[in-house]
This record gives sequence, structure tokens and C-alpha cells, in this order.
Amino acid sequence: MFDLSLEMLRVVEEAAIAAARTMGMGDPNNSDQAAVEAMRRSLDTVAMQGTVVIGEGERDEAPMLYIGEKVGSPHDGSPVTVDIAVDPLEGTNLCSTGGAGAITVLAASEQGGLLHAPDCYMEKIVVGPAAKGAVDLDAPVKQNLKAIARRLQRGVDDLVVVVLDRPRHQKLIADIREAGARIRLISDGDLSAGIAAAVAGTGVHAVMGSGGAPEGVLTAAALRCLNGEILGRLVVKDDAQKERMHAMGIKDVNRIYNTRELAPGSRLVFSACGVTDGNLLQGVRFTGDGAHTQSIVMTSIPARVRFVDTIHLENKPDVKVRFR
Repeated sequence: MFDLSLEMLRVVEEAAIAAARTMGMGDPNNSDQAAVEAMRRSLDTVAMQGTVVIGEGERDEAPMLYIGEKVGSPHDGSPVTVDIAVDPLEGTNLCSTGGAGAITVLAASEQGGLLHAPDCYMEKIVVGPAAKGAVDLDAPVKQNLKAIARRLQRGVDDLVVVVLDRPRHQKLIADIREAGARIRLISDGDLSAGIAAAVAGTGVHAVMGSGGAPEGVLTAAALRCLNGEILGRLVVKDDAQKERMHAMGIKDVNRIYNTRELAPGSRLVFSACGVTDGNLLQGVRFTGDGAHTQSIVMTSIPARVRFVDTIHLENKPDVKVRFR
């Protein structure tokens, strides 16, 4: 399983390069399509029997990397059987406008190791290792912030909380400000922010609010490797969505999931590559000699986190590699 970690790194790198070539062109659909196509091509060269459990949507909505799609090259030797969760381009709008924080993301596990989350919102709180076990999704915002600050041995006014800039978060934003913490509002990319909250030195101490449930599962896979914590609860829009959740095997739609319940796999791989510059990863840089990428790839067993700088050299005789 974990021999796949560098293969998964290659997959997100190639998707990031393809997406980066569309950066700033103002067409989020084109950016997403470029990332999806590159990711699928790369996945189909990996010696595995993969099933997409979190993807771009149902088959009739997503011609590639749809939920249930089979990926990989099972004819090569004796490939492992894995579940795959992808976000080919988190931050399609960010990429299309040149905004900060767009990334390509992939997680893999043994079968059954990733929750099959429906495409709905999820109420979330994400913290790093120091605050693990100190927060409660149903607790008042001020209480959670005091608990985080206590664990980090600092004041609430030293905390930075990332929140998606959405009308539904008006009360949350007001509560955070009233508690005295600082807020970093983002237009997209709560998955990237969630990973940053679990990495020391990024300047992010927590993520709060509701975002996509599939992104919540991907965040959980990363946090299993980083020893962080996410608590999440699905947000039910209507009865039709509730029935669909029941059909997917979700009996209690009000359940609060913890990190291990969202990503229960014992053998997890998580990889992400920067498309545009963000808190955690630099974006793709194109030079005359090739494309430069910065990525993170993690495994739960062995517990390992790699930050990887790669130069994808152009195939020409006078190419140079420069030390920066």
C-alpha cells in the first residue's frame, strides 16, 4: 500500500501543472477539467485496482473521476486494491483568478478506509495536535477558542481562525470576533486551511464553519497522518437529501464524526500539490528549464510526512538545474 505514496505524489503534481497552465484565465470549469484529465491519466498508470469513493460527482454529472469509477492498471503484476478520494482542484475559482491557496488533492486507503460522504455541507471544526480532544462541535465558540488557547499556552487574541467567507457564517464570524480571536476569511479552500491548522508555523490555529463533506473526509485523512483533529456533522438540506443519505448507509444524520470515523483506514496515504501560492505550499512555477512544484505526501504507517520540491525538467539538451 505505502509503496504507492510516491506514485500518488506524481499524480497530484501532474494535475497541479495542468491546472497551473490555466491560472488567471478566468475560466474555473476549464481549470477543473485540466486537473481532472491530468489526474485521471496519471492514476491509470499506477499499478493498483482503485475505486473512486469521493470524486467529482455521480457518473451522469462527472464523465471522469466519478464516484464508483475504477482507476489504475490492474494488469501490472499483483496490484493492491484501494479506495481513492480526490479533489482534482480545490479552489477552481482561486486558480482561474490567480488567487492564493489552490491545490490538487488525493487520498487513498485500503477498502472501507474512507467514509463515503454525500455531496452536501458539513459543519466542521479543525485543530492541530496540541488542541486535540479539547474542542466540542456543540460547545459555544468562545469556549472552544479558550480551550484551544489554553492548550497552545497563549491568549485567545493570539489565535487565527480560518472561516469561509459566506453569508451563512455571519453569526460564527461575530462570535469569533466577540471572543477576541482574529479571523482569516477565505473565498475557497477550507481543505487546505484544515491541513495548515495541523502544521506548526503556518499561522493558522483552527478552522470553523461549514464546507463540503467530501473535503471533510479528505481533511480527516490528512489529519490522521498529522495527529490533528476534525469534528464534523452533515448538514441536511431537505428530505430528499436525507433519504439519499439513508440509502448510502448513513442512519443517524445528526451524528458528529471524529477524525478516525471520517477516515478509519489503518493504512492511509495523503498527497497534495500547490497550484497557486498558499499558507502551506507554493504554487507551480514555470521556467525555461521546466516546472517547479511543491507538494506534501503523508502516510499513516509508517508515520511519515514529506515536503517535496520537484523540478519537472523540459526535454531539451541545454536544460539546467539550479539550486535555490
